[in-house]
Amino acid sequence: MSARRRLHGDAGQVGGIEALPFGVLIFVLGSLLVANAWAVVDAKFATDSAARQAARTFVEGTEPSEALRAAIEAGRQSIEGHGRDPDHAVITAQGVPRLVRCERVSFTASYTVPALSLPLIGGFGRSPFHVRSTHSELVDPFRDGLPGQAEDCT
Repeated sequence: MSARRRLHGDAGQVGGIEALPFGVLIFVLGSLLVANAWAVVDAKFATDSAARQAARTFVEGTEPSEALRAAIEAGRQSIEGHGRDPDHAVITAQGVPRLVRCERVSFTASYTVPALSLPLIGGFGRSPFHVRSTHSELVDPFRDGLPGQAEDCT
């Protein structure tokens, strides 16, 4: 019996070879899902940091309008420091922040993550995720040069 005759036909073929492409497809889709989930978690870290930095910068300011401008800029720099585009971030103060002793000041940072985010390629999609973080700080009750009384703190 020649070698050519032995390899002719379906006798002895292993079944299940068609499952390999399906397994690869599941692996690729699972990897994309994990990468997108990580993009949302990473954006949450960035917004947490931006809101915290904005609030801390504001309470350390001396003049309210300048402190607000510096706080928003500090939040944008924090977003950029996390490798994110600061133009996609929105950093806002809750209400009208006042630079008064014992005043609680809150800042919110939000960032939009694309529906599908691929490492090294970027993101795209029509249904994005909106990640938001809020942080508040208390203006130091013992600071000089600010209105209000330290006894007013509760």
